Parts: sequence; structure tokens; C-alpha cells
Amino acid sequence: MTKFSPGEDDRPLAQKSAASPFSPGSMVVVTLANPRDKFWGTILALAPEGLSIGGFELASFEDLVVMVKDGESFTAAVVFFPMHRIGRIELDLPDGSLPSLSQRFVAKTGLDPASLLRPRIDGTRNHRTDSSRVHATEDRA
Repeated sequence: MTKFSPGEDDRPLAQKSAASPFSPGSMVVVTLANPRDKFWGTILALAPEGLSIGGFELASFEDLVVMVKDGESFTAAVVFFPMHRIGRIELDLPDGSLPSLSQRFVAKTGLDPASLLRPRIDGTRNHRTDSSRVHATEDRA
């Protein structure tokens, strides 16, 4: 059994949190209880009290993709879920040959979901911008 003694990990708090996979900006799927629901988005803050996230209900994923592809403006929900409602937080990662939701979003829209789902400080609606476009190399024949 590994024992932790004071002073063993003297890294600053910012470095410790940067090593966490559930840090702000991480794309996640959150399973909620009472009522049961799923939410997809980017972590804004994670604290003992709960989770702040920018995103959408998972049931709206395909509608969001269509809106973005059509160039419609949208506003991601910015919500706080108290910890007693959270049943599970999963990183949005591929599962074997199945792509993650983020990968599916990029494949269908060409845009980075993490940058689109972060709230805009000026209060304007999110929309298609060149800065959120994912830069991919294309093989040319």
C-alpha cells in the first residue's frame, strides 16, 4: 500500500489540476440522475459542489450537427449540475472502432466542438468561425 506523506507532492495546485483528465476544456458525457439524462459538452469547472459545463443534452446531438452544418447560430447551454445529480462523468473518447462524439462532430462539421461549446464572454451567440475550424491535411491524388 502506498503511503502519502506531507511534502511528497509539492507541485503547485495548477500543475496538479493540469494532470487531471477532467480539467476545464475536456470534452465529456455526463450521466445525470433524478431525472435521468445525458449531457455532452466541455467542462468549465469541476468542484466538490458540482460540475459546470457548456454543451447540450445528448438527445440533441444530431440536431446540433445539422444546425452547425447549415451555418445557423446557436447558444450552448451553460449549466451547473450539483454533485448529488451526477451519476457518472466520462471523457468523450473513442471506444474501439467507434468514434467519440467529438470525432463524429468534427467529421460532420469540420469544426472543433470544444471551442464552439465554451461560453462567449461578450454574450453573443456561437456561430461558425474560421478560428474554430479543425485544420486537417487532405491527401490529394
